[in-house]
Amino acid sequence: MSTPVLSIIGKSKSGKTTLIEKLIRELKRRGYRVGTVKHHFHPGFEIDQPGKDTWRHAQAGSDVVVLAAPDKIATIRRLERELELDEIIESIPDVDILITEGYKRAGKPAIEVVRQANGLELISDPAQLIAVASDAQIAVSVPRFNWNDVSGIADFIESVFKLKRT
Repeated sequence: MSTPVLSIIGKSKSGKTTLIEKLIRELKRRGYRVGTVKHHFHPGFEIDQPGKDTWRHAQAGSDVVVLAAPDKIATIRRLERELELDEIIESIPDVDILITEGYKRAGKPAIEVVRQANGLELISDPAQLIAVASDAQIAVSVPRFNWNDVSGIADFIESVFKLKRT
């Protein structure tokens, strides 16, 4: 069975990351294993600090660098092309749901964050929009949740994706 994927999308500075943080906490509280993928639009980012061993390995030309500790593991891979979201999903084991930030063109079910301060226009593809989280009363053809109703949004996610705790 494939892992359910939910994209949280919205304009820049709409509160996507804040909503994701709250949803992660709520879904974890309910007993689910949650994975996340953040889409970074610009090539070339570093998750390691210059001078550290893994950074030095990558600078020397290693195509894959793994940092392993007793409580977590991180893998850094050089890519010749950007991976499609489905390729990334295949590499993430042992989660009950995967939440992405961004990926508005990936065709995955999406909740759009719409904040009054950023304008009330939707940016999502109507075919993938399953709900809206907003601080404003807007007319939409999908369920609309108050931006702060994290419990209600989590209930909706459980229902739509028929989540099962593993």
